[in-house]
Parts: sequence; C-alpha cells; structure tokens
Amino acid sequence: MIFLVAALLLLGVMLGPVAHLPVPATLVAATAIGAWLLVFAVREHRRQSHGRS
Repeated sequence: MIFLVAALLLLGVMLGPVAHLPVPATLVAATAIGAWLLVFAVREHRRQSHGRS
C-alpha cells in the first residue's frame, strides 16, 4: 500500500496539479493522505478481527 501511495505521489508530481504546488504543501498533503489511509487500514483490521471472534 505504501508503494501505491508513493507511486501516485510521484505520478502527481510529474504530471498533475501537484507539480504547481510548493514542495512543503505537497509533503503536507501526502502526509494527510497517508494518515487517512493508515486510519482506514487500522479500522478495517479491527472490524475484521472483531468479526472473527
């Protein structure tokens, strides 16, 4: 999953509107997206673990 996030960020930097943002803004956005994905993964993991018991 981290590879996917890194690949999408790299693609965005090279081709998308992220290229027009300053590097610090891009890093903040990448951190926010990564945190959101981490929270989602933890919630899904807990939901699946709770359902198996």
